Amino acid sequence: MAGADSVEKLEDVIVRSAEQVAGQIRTAKEAISTVIFGQDRVIENTLVTVLSGGHALLIGVPGLAKTKLVETLGITLGLDTKRIQFTPDLMPSDILGAEVLDESNTGKRSFRFIAGPVFAQLLMADEINRASPRTQSALLQAMQEQHITVAGARHDLPKPFHVLATQNPLEQEGTYPLPEAQLDRFLMEIDVDYPDREAERRILFETTGAEETLAKAAMNAELLLSAQRLVRRLPVGDSVVDAILSLVRAARPNPEGEKLIAWGPGPRASQALMLAVRARALLDGRLAPSIDDVLDLAEPVLKHRMALTFTARAEGRTIPDVIRQLKTRIA
Repeated sequence: MAGADSVEKLEDVIVRSAEQVAGQIRTAKEAISTVIFGQDRVIENTLVTVLSGGHALLIGVPGLAKTKLVETLGITLGLDTKRIQFTPDLMPSDILGAEVLDESNTGKRSFRFIAGPVFAQLLMADEINRASPRTQSALLQAMQEQHITVAGARHDLPKPFHVLATQNPLEQEGTYPLPEAQLDRFLMEIDVDYPDREAERRILFETTGAEETLAKAAMNAELLLSAQRLVRRLPVGDSVVDAILSLVRAARPNPEGEKLIAWGPGPRASQALMLAVRARALLDGRLAPSIDDVLDLAEPVLKHRMALTFTARAEGRTIPDVIRQLKTRIA
């Protein structure tokens, strides 16, 4: 009986916490929507990524408010935000920081570490594919392990730590495609599309007048960390777990789909989808995710972790097409 009572109390605590956190997140989402118009799905997926404790890659043509979204997100969530403009001449030390030689009044020399912009709670990597592979790889350890190593010394990053990178899908002149290992560190690849007519009409009036709406803080880092811990405590039903496993495993080369898929997602994709569906449920004020969450989040979680065979590309197939085909098996 005592054990049953303790379980019920734990469930009550989770329910009360979930209701409180869901309200705070909805307030944050509304605050972002007062500045960013016509991108509700992008805002939702970005918040899901942050709630999951992950990083996001925002892909869209110039002028769709990708940079504005990251800045607004930092203000709304109360995070220390820094921005790096990636260029071909950017060096790893420009991101991580470097050791400099100091000399004291007595003539004693010692090295002192000067922290780079990576020491932020929300790091915006603008046009990440414009930097060389050597510079891109400087973010790998930071994104996966939440710390960096410079001259053999470990330096822990602030908590929470999130990278929101942007990329232009059109202009590929002078760019370096992100390697698969780097792409796999992003929990989601989020496509930023053109707004609809009504949203663009609102943009015209709201952003070209004498006064412009400014973002307001709705949360802080401590509240966000609490929300991230709560996401990991939400229960997930067996049917949802089976749907995640079936979908991710079907996206790998196999006898049935080997003509389409050259390589597919690893277990990190399953982990990402498991966290993302929990975060989406919390964002909607629900206490447990559903199979619909798995289907809705499958594409942004999986598409940057897959590649099609030459045959599939020659037939005009695309990765979103293949993912939609795989989803029909578990729908």
